[in-house]
Amino acid sequence: MAKKAVKKAAPKKAAKKAAPKKAAKKAAKKAAPKKAAKKAVKKVAPKKAAKKKRTGTPGVGLNKPYTPSAALAEIVGNKAMPRTEVVKKLWVYIKANKLQDAKNKRMINADAKLKPVFSGKGQVSMFEMGKHLSKHLS
Repeated sequence: MAKKAVKKAAPKKAAKKAAPKKAAKKAAKKAAPKKAAKKAVKKVAPKKAAKKKRTGTPGVGLNKPYTPSAALAEIVGNKAMPRTEVVKKLWVYIKANKLQDAKNKRMINADAKLKPVFSGKGQVSMFEMGKHLSKHLS
């Protein structure tokens, strides 16, 4: 029986020795997040370099310059420019002269300068506008 008592006593001693270690580990774990949190607050995100605006290759694809016809040059100018710029300048002209139909905003009412561009039509849909423009760009 004495052997059994010794065996029972040994695990208690081991448990007593392990208890302070566990407590020390718990204390270390509790302290560690506080330090990490303080460090996280102090860190500042590195500044990102400014992204350059992508511009296409001049003279290729959408950037291919077109020369407007005489009728279209009265509105957008006679300088060669990409089709996208021609459309932008045409919209600036339309909005400045209030040529969009009041009831149906999709329709554009042609004035004296726009009638030759729109093949003589008095009113054109904004979706047809590209078809009419292609005849005046070379």
